[in-house]
Amino acid sequence: MMNVSISRRTVLQAAALGASVLALPGARAQAAWPSRAIRFVVPFAPGGTSEIVARSVAAELSKQLGQSVYVDNKPGGAGTVAMHEVARSAPDGHTLILGHVGTLAVNPYMLKNQPYDVNKDFIPVTLLAKVPNVFVIHPDVPAKNFEEFVAYAKKNPGRLNYGSAGNASAGHLAMEYLKLVTGMFITHIPYRGTGPQLTDLLSGRTQASSAGLPALSAYIKSGRLRAIAVGTTQRISGLPDVPTVAEMGFKNFETSQWYGILAPAGTPADVVKRLQEESLKALKSPAVTARFTSDNAISGGGPSSEFASFIAGEQKIWSDIVKRAGIHAD
Repeated sequence: MMNVSISRRTVLQAAALGASVLALPGARAQAAWPSRAIRFVVPFAPGGTSEIVARSVAAELSKQLGQSVYVDNKPGGAGTVAMHEVARSAPDGHTLILGHVGTLAVNPYMLKNQPYDVNKDFIPVTLLAKVPNVFVIHPDVPAKNFEEFVAYAKKNPGRLNYGSAGNASAGHLAMEYLKLVTGMFITHIPYRGTGPQLTDLLSGRTQASSAGLPALSAYIKSGRLRAIAVGTTQRISGLPDVPTVAEMGFKNFETSQWYGILAPAGTPADVVKRLQEESLKALKSPAVTARFTSDNAISGGGPSSEFASFIAGEQKIWSDIVKRAGIHAD
């Protein structure tokens, strides 16, 4: 009887211990991710393509996951403020960040002392979208097309200013790359987001810019901005009459904005996989498909390994451009 009693007591204690372990916050979160709202950090101010992409996907993820996926704009330091904060966040899948060409492929070579390592402190989850870069000028600039703009800028070095969403933003990189291949000299004015820089461009305080089509389309259609070129290798359906930079005599010129989801290093593999699968589903939803189609954006959604390889390739390309163009934080 004694042995039977001990055996029963042991079994009951073991069961109780197992229940207590399952009740621990970490175990519960891992077993049923997501267990609460998910914070999706965007390292730029509201009003730009990054926010449009993030909010489009976040809205669908909220429906699919049964938890709120909310966008938190956190600009500053060429994206380093937000990246540093997320790198130090709990790796439980409830804090994510929108990575892009600047924070992942340029900052490591443009900035000397980042407080994190983009290749070690983050896990690439999935690429969300590639968005065409469009080059625009204010209508007051005495140039009707790309060739006239380049000629005017070269005849008046330093007279024109271009705005960007900030240091290492896609627009900053695109314009510096264009300056490199054309030999123009235009002064860079960094802002804290696409919205603020467009305010000054529309008023004529700056004269040129490059940004994603989603942020520029309405102003181009209304005539408040003049599109002079696109950075893709082929013309885009949204602006069929606007030439590519490549076809204007600058062979192999290509620059686009791209955005993807990253999580802090240490995030469980099953959570990363689930997030990638849910993101792919969101990208295929009617709402996101319609939005991306209207913006000429190309959807991603592939596995983590594919996004990691893509980032590595972009780092190789932009490390060379940063060096050749002398891109630096203004």
